[in-house]
Amino acid sequence: MKTVKLLLGFVLSATLLTSCVVDEVIITDNNPQTISLNQLLNSYELWYVDVNATQGFGEVPFMQIAFTLSFRNGTLYANNNLVGIGSQGSGFGIPIGNYNTYDMILDVNHDLDGYDSFDVYQIDNNTIELYNPFTDTSYFLDGYQRSNFDYDFVFYDNIHYFLQEYEAWEKTYTSEFGALNEFDNENYLQFLSAGNDSEFRSSQDANVSNPNNIFWDYTGVYNVNDVPGTLYDKTLTLDYDFFSNEFFNLSVIDDGTIELLHADSGTVYEFKGRGYIEFLRTENAQGRMVQEANTPKKRKQKTVKKDNPRENTRSK
Repeated sequence: MKTVKLLLGFVLSATLLTSCVVDEVIITDNNPQTISLNQLLNSYELWYVDVNATQGFGEVPFMQIAFTLSFRNGTLYANNNLVGIGSQGSGFGIPIGNYNTYDMILDVNHDLDGYDSFDVYQIDNNTIELYNPFTDTSYFLDGYQRSNFDYDFVFYDNIHYFLQEYEAWEKTYTSEFGALNEFDNENYLQFLSAGNDSEFRSSQDANVSNPNNIFWDYTGVYNVNDVPGTLYDKTLTLDYDFFSNEFFNLSVIDDGTIELLHADSGTVYEFKGRGYIEFLRTENAQGRMVQEANTPKKRKQKTVKKDNPRENTRSK
């Protein structure tokens, strides 16, 4: 996670916040063709994937998990993880495949998912539409330079996914102050990327070196909420299947450490991430976390899915 000056962050924050509440994208065919597609893709270092603006009912797996894409000399880069965002790959993320352009068509060869193709439309000065004719789905990308991209905002706005990027979180500190409570006995937490995307497990095991050997005692669903008026402060609710809920104030100390302030007892806990998961694509990471689940990790579209008004011209 890279610290970015707040003044620069306000620009992206306003843009991203706006995109979260827009229900519909008005499609225009603004393709003046004054520059080549390759020049257009290279005009910005980072393209933020606004999943909430997506049109259509299909999905493209590598697009669905990426926070940003970058097109660099034929190599496609993506920030799929929040751990290390802003520093990994000098801010570009990791290489995930190769691409070619001709006319206004983008062909992608993903390292694991193989070939895909998109019709590209320039919507405005810093927004492009990638239309996939095979799924009849359009993804909308907003362009930024690394110097004015608010990595911190993206991190905290998607912190729900950050918790899923380790196979387990191990309790490494409990404060001496605070009342005794049942959560004192919990030593490991796991936030699952599969299933309904909000499941967690907890364990009272101690000193387990391999996360795969942890016995999970309890299950439930979790929820991360914003604290009004601040970007960085969050609350975490653990809703146990057979017990009462546990409420915490959640703070991020660094990319691998979180602090939980137990609301009822006043006890402070620190957890460190064990078993970092680098998401190359959904199936690759999902199998390491919870093998019995079939639903892969992906970013969820918060807006209502709608028909895509874009016409597939390749079928004619």
